[in-house]
Amino acid sequence: MALYEVPAPAKLNLFLHVTGRRADGYHELQTVFRYVDLCDRLDFDLRGDGEIHREGESLPGLAAEHDLIVRAARALQRATGTRQGAQIRCVKQIPAGAGLGGGSSDAATTLIALNRLWKTGLDRLALMALARTLGADVPVFIFGRSAFAEGIGDVLTEVALPERAYLILRPHGSVSTAHVFSSPDLTRNTKPVIISVFAHWQTAESHENNRQYGRELFGRNDLEPVVLAGYENVRNMADALRKQGFHARMTGSGSCFFVEYASKEQAARACQEISSKMLEGGSERLAGVEEHGHAGHRSSKAVVEKAWACPGLFEHPLRHW
Repeated sequence: MALYEVPAPAKLNLFLHVTGRRADGYHELQTVFRYVDLCDRLDFDLRGDGEIHREGESLPGLAAEHDLIVRAARALQRATGTRQGAQIRCVKQIPAGAGLGGGSSDAATTLIALNRLWKTGLDRLALMALARTLGADVPVFIFGRSAFAEGIGDVLTEVALPERAYLILRPHGSVSTAHVFSSPDLTRNTKPVIISVFAHWQTAESHENNRQYGRELFGRNDLEPVVLAGYENVRNMADALRKQGFHARMTGSGSCFFVEYASKEQAARACQEISSKMLEGGSERLAGVEEHGHAGHRSSKAVVEKAWACPGLFEHPLRHW
């Protein structure tokens, strides 16, 4: 038995406010998670010997016992007592250290897929409880819908989002989440908001203007100033986008930025427009422009390593699994 080409979608934080810091060192957050159609793909083959073997790209120097895919599989084994194992292959599309939740999404897809392959029968709430032991972002990928998140990011409330598409841009290099959250310069006292305020912003016609350069976005990302101060490659890309008038925001703890559009066609046109404008600027160049994996122009002086034009998803592709 096997499951092939099982998707693990990326996420965006449409805003990210740090509202406090707990005594245990964790930060209190408010954010809205949205899945986007940029996916890793995982294959699962059943093993009868109980072994968990992981193939495919992983973080350099990361031991198997620390790999989130392996940890997720073993957590499900322990929770259910199953004696079955799995051979797991992962084809990465979501970059690491980019704020897109790739590792967390892979772990959640592993829990969902192996729960089906092994016939262990856990429901969504049980899988989410397991997911919390793996990381604060893992439960939202099992939750299944766009979510307003509070607590450390794991207290989730379903939120309705309109149809939107996103231009996602990645600079060279990655960002350390631990470094960002430990910074003394991080804002930790943003006033909390309520869901209805965010919902009103999403539907207000007054914010439908300036679509050529992307929609203005609700709130802010409190982690963004820390990343821009500490990572020159990210700052160079953000400066280049803002010089061209684009409403770009960092997702998660970086390094990717996104611009929101009303449709995939607008996002795709913006991808080409940004490429053209930055090429004209000489030092502000865009490399590896992609729309769902199709490579474009490359330049040795690029401030952007790769870009994608992706529709937002209304639900996780495995929600009904």
